[in-house]
Amino acid sequence: MANSDSKKLISLPINESLWQRIFTVAPLVIVGSKEASGEANLAPKHMAMPLGLTRYFSFVCSPRHATYHNIRRHGVFTVSYPRLGEVVYTSLAAAPRDNDQSKPGLGSLPLFAASQVDGVLVEGCYLYLECQLDRVLDDFDGYSLIIGKIVAAAAAEAALRQQDLDGADHIFQFPLLAYLHPGRIGEIRQSTAFPLPEGFSR
Repeated sequence: MANSDSKKLISLPINESLWQRIFTVAPLVIVGSKEASGEANLAPKHMAMPLGLTRYFSFVCSPRHATYHNIRRHGVFTVSYPRLGEVVYTSLAAAPRDNDQSKPGLGSLPLFAASQVDGVLVEGCYLYLECQLDRVLDDFDGYSLIIGKIVAAAAAEAALRQQDLDGADHIFQFPLLAYLHPGRIGEIRQSTAFPLPEGFSR
């Protein structure tokens, strides 16, 4: 099918500015890792997703960041999915480091210990993952894909899907936080069922 707007398309450069020219929707998570000193490190990530539908989770990081080296060294990481009310936590986690490489703002975050890995999670979030490092794929123009195997998962009871509640009603009652790259956030309340074709299977 021809694109009726094809004459209005604007060619974009294939570099980092490509993703600054448009808004795209992504999740927003807080990845927890452990510094060499033993202190917790927490960093917001939006290039994050499950790999498949079972036990693998991945996110994009950079060797320029402490998170990358912490996970390579320690072999585990945690993932906390915040709601809009906890978005200030992601802002604190993103704060720049002081001259001594510490992040004073992290001391304000309410944390609790992970159950299966040596790490922490952020209070008030709706989904939690605890992961063992599976592999790291490097050299994506200075970025890397970190893949973990999920060894424990937990969710807030109100976040769980219910058979007797329509999905649209559930999401309206329990809206989800979305990161609108670059630099904006939104809350998803309105949704419709995806029109899957008859006979579709995954």
